[in-house]
Amino acid sequence: MAADLYTRYMAASHAWRAHLKRCTTCTAEERCPDGAPLWERFTRLQDAYLTQLRNKRGTS
Repeated sequence: MAADLYTRYMAASHAWRAHLKRCTTCTAEERCPDGAPLWERFTRLQDAYLTQLRNKRGTS
């Protein structure tokens, strides 16, 4: 599961960064209609992955 979560997290990061490179609308504060779901998926997976690491190490 951990490797799968990491893989999905990295894929979401790549998809977001690829979109950001070609999108002139997306900024740090606002996303275009196409970019918003990519950003949300990336942040959700990032949170899940970091939470998993903290739980594994017993830290908060």
